[in-house]
Amino acid sequence: MSLRIAIMNGDDIGNEIVPMAKLVLNETLKTLGCSIELIELPIGKLAHSKYGDTFPEYTISKLNEVNGMICGPIGHNNYPRNDSTWKMPPIRKQFELYAAIRPAKSYDPSKNVDIIFVRELTEGLQSSDTIVGGYPEFRPNNEITIASRVITRKGSNRVAKAAFDIAVSKNRSKVTAAHKEPLFRLSCGMFLEECVKVSKEYPSISYEDTLIDTTAMHLVSNPESFDVVVTTNQFGDILSDIGAGLIGSIGMAPGLCIGENVSMAQATHGSAPDIAGKNIANPYAMIMSTSMLLSWMGSKYNEEKLIMAANIIEKSALEVIKEKKYLTADIGGKASTVDMTNAILEKIKTK
Repeated sequence: MSLRIAIMNGDDIGNEIVPMAKLVLNETLKTLGCSIELIELPIGKLAHSKYGDTFPEYTISKLNEVNGMICGPIGHNNYPRNDSTWKMPPIRKQFELYAAIRPAKSYDPSKNVDIIFVRELTEGLQSSDTIVGGYPEFRPNNEITIASRVITRKGSNRVAKAAFDIAVSKNRSKVTAAHKEPLFRLSCGMFLEECVKVSKEYPSISYEDTLIDTTAMHLVSNPESFDVVVTTNQFGDILSDIGAGLIGSIGMAPGLCIGENVSMAQATHGSAPDIAGKNIANPYAMIMSTSMLLSWMGSKYNEEKLIMAANIIEKSALEVIKEKKYLTADIGGKASTVDMTNAILEKIKTK
């Protein structure tokens, strides 16, 4: 089967870490004798410079032809305001990438953090990447701003299923649903109703629900008590960043946005314009996100070699982390982005 992956650098450090992930991907595929067509597409600032929009029709049309995506961080915080051509690309909503899988696993042996966060992506408190037209917020006058939160049974049910499926596939024993139902009786209430409904389909997996503020506190005080955590969009965005803090650096937090027919590797961290161009960004999260994409594609399309490739990348990256010779500054080392990537590449060549 002929498979295609779109490569989109994104903004700022994305122009450094995505090419590193591409190098690792190519080397691994070459080692296994696999062939995947890689298609480079513009998004963000580059797309605006070429097409006058951060998410142009050209990119959208090409993305309709791929099986997977690798996307760097988008620096939308620094985009001009009140200009619809400078938007956070609504790629998740456009392609129904409904759940973000964000593992937080400690690399320091003195810690025992190993949590998989599953965040709903296409609804919740509305933002530019949960709608495909119009504006998610509006200000009828200078004294009032109105925003909306949307929760659906479909969205809640499928993200709950994703969490339980991951628990099964990763041999996890418990799923925790994080919510604020006592305050948001209908919205968080609907999310919880669907989580309970789905939990009954997985009798081998323990299920619990906890309030979002209690979850945040226990993540800090007792992270070992969590296994898989599923929650709504904004809550998941916050909790997964806490998870990144627990393991020492957001540069160590990979992510995969999954859909029914396509998924996208995208690290948890942002575009970090303050360190862009300095060759010091940690490439680990982007490389591991790519590994997660290969694993998903291997399962989706019954391509065993892609699952093997994912395992090789993961093992090689973890070996470099454990050896501590080529680590970037955010995790206590002095290596550059390129140096750390080259160390991972050398490990891959021995597999």
